[in-house]
Amino acid sequence: MVAKPAPQTPLVATAAVRLALEAGVPGEVLALAPGGPAVGQALVADARVAGVAFTGSTASARRIARALLEDEGRPLVPLIAETGGLNAMLVDSTALPEQVVADVVTSAFLSAGQRCSALRLLCLHEDIAEDTLKMLKGAMDELVIGDPSLVATDVGPVIDAAARAMLEDHLARWDGKILHQCAVPPGLERGEFVPPALIGLEALEDLDREVFGPILHVVTWKSGAMEETLRRVMASGYGLTLGVHSRIAGAADAVRRLARVGNLYVNRSMIGAVVGVQPFGGEGLSGTGPKAGGPHYLPRFAVERTWTVDTTSAGGNASLLGLED
Repeated sequence: MVAKPAPQTPLVATAAVRLALEAGVPGEVLALAPGGPAVGQALVADARVAGVAFTGSTASARRIARALLEDEGRPLVPLIAETGGLNAMLVDSTALPEQVVADVVTSAFLSAGQRCSALRLLCLHEDIAEDTLKMLKGAMDELVIGDPSLVATDVGPVIDAAARAMLEDHLARWDGKILHQCAVPPGLERGEFVPPALIGLEALEDLDREVFGPILHVVTWKSGAMEETLRRVMASGYGLTLGVHSRIAGAADAVRRLARVGNLYVNRSMIGAVVGVQPFGGEGLSGTGPKAGGPHYLPRFAVERTWTVDTTSAGGNASLLGLED
């Protein structure tokens, strides 16, 4: 296996590979190849590569898929991809507001929103929207922004200047729709900090791409429209994670029947998939299905072979193959 990390995180990848080697993984079967896009392109183009597992944007996954098919003489190999997600949470009027707010803060803002599964779109029943948002704004103001190495810190910086610029451009686009935004503490203005923000949307379709950072978009829906709202979310084509908060079991069951996502979370946060239980992957524009972490990940790299023998065609006596008592 060749591990090619994102160019922003070579030291994290180096530490992970070192731990794997110390745990007993043979050095001759695991290599680390840090670098930028050119390294990734060279690896994908090499005909010796028998499969690719990728985490990143949907656009990059499409480029990899095309590259794997360019050489007509090359065997078809599996591409396992985890890509972007809009990751909505649907909240009905029966939900416990304190639990909703706690789970929203955890899902949308911790880790500076830099998780594939992080909450991006909050869909609130209109009857509870005002009170829930008031409570959420208060919770946001309690967040500690600063050095992520400190235990007291809730929200650290985003990964680099390019990420910060992208997020700031997005906020500028929605300047008149910003419902609330945290303040950056004095002394951190020069860092790559993007304070958590709430953006109010007229329609959920206004969010048409993943915004990878601590920015949460909010829409409301009317009584009886939960299934319609979910269908509109699914119409985006993304299917990574989805959350639902409701004290009505039938509502959660209805969402489960209609949802086409890798992970559906009911009355809890939307991050923190359990290794060996939940996949870090989705479907549609969000990837190719089972991915690292899930119970069905390893077989995706395997091929299936069978061996079938007709003993009677050679004149053999099939009874001789039976076991004696």
